[in-house]
Amino acid sequence: MPAITGARAYLVDLEVETVRTDAVQSFIKQETVFVEVDTNDGLTGIGYAYTIGTGGRAVLSMLRDHLVPRLAGQDAAHIEGIWTDLFASTRATTVGAITSLALAAVDTALWDLKAKRAASPLWEVAGGFRQDVPLYDTEGGWLHLTTDELVAGAVASHDAGWGGLKLKVGKPSHREDLERLAAVRAAVGDRMDIMVDANQSMTSAEAIRRAKAFEAVDLFWLEEPLPADDVTGHVRLARATSIPIAVGESMYSIAQFREYLERGAASIVQVDVARVGGITPWLKVAHLAEAFNVAVCPHFLMELHVSLAAAVPNGRYVEHIPQLRAITRSEMVIRDGRAFAPETPGLGIDWDLDAIEDRRVG
Repeated sequence: MPAITGARAYLVDLEVETVRTDAVQSFIKQETVFVEVDTNDGLTGIGYAYTIGTGGRAVLSMLRDHLVPRLAGQDAAHIEGIWTDLFASTRATTVGAITSLALAAVDTALWDLKAKRAASPLWEVAGGFRQDVPLYDTEGGWLHLTTDELVAGAVASHDAGWGGLKLKVGKPSHREDLERLAAVRAAVGDRMDIMVDANQSMTSAEAIRRAKAFEAVDLFWLEEPLPADDVTGHVRLARATSIPIAVGESMYSIAQFREYLERGAASIVQVDVARVGGITPWLKVAHLAEAFNVAVCPHFLMELHVSLAAAVPNGRYVEHIPQLRAITRSEMVIRDGRAFAPETPGLGIDWDLDAIEDRRVG
């Protein structure tokens, strides 16, 4: 029995690697919450979750005050049992972002241990469908960039052989959005997927209006057009447009994904391992989506999601937003427009522990 002998949680602040803006916010910094779990067989698992600027200390408090103290003596191999115990102990704050992020930090540490104990990489332990997944770029598509800058970034992604790119939408006029999209489409041709992301900024009526205008650009998906809790609005939109609707980064439970899928409100699932509560529920959402014949294209956290998207048969794309380079010693491998999951046992993230220590806060 690999009994848990110790666990600790701490917070690290990471500055953003580039200016990132969308229709509703700016990416201020990445508050990265780490959990380390030790077992009596001499292994240590490292897990993490994140926020984009606020709430990190609340997640840390949830971990230190409530979740981490429950781990001592438990069998680290019983991941489902531990996840359920921790979830049940926090019912007054579920379903919600703070609890899900805290659960994810613990759960990813346990999966790191599981894969290390098996001497296998995460992509194999979690399913082992394939090792590589197509890549799409988001870094060249932020809302503050000029049309010329969008085009330059798109051409660079195209020339690198990447399958897709994502552009932010939500300018005051739908005509400005459309002009920017049309310029990019003209620059890259019809063999590259173009995704757009509205970051929950639209009303149902406006989303339907803009989707009709955007259809001329042949988009691969329209992401988060409405607030995530407006399922009915997404149903109406999905029925009104031929553009696939992508959702998931702002959902925090399996049941939320089930409702979207059952009602035909989502064509692409963008489940985020940190926001849904860890690898354990992430895999359940991915398999749920598979049952509905829906692709999974996870949000952010490319260094972790590359392994999970590779593990399942409906993993369609990995999003390229590098954000861990300041605290890792190596980067995700990219070749011919595809991201390759690490072969290292565990999560496969090459943490620079000295750099992490230098950035600890709180």
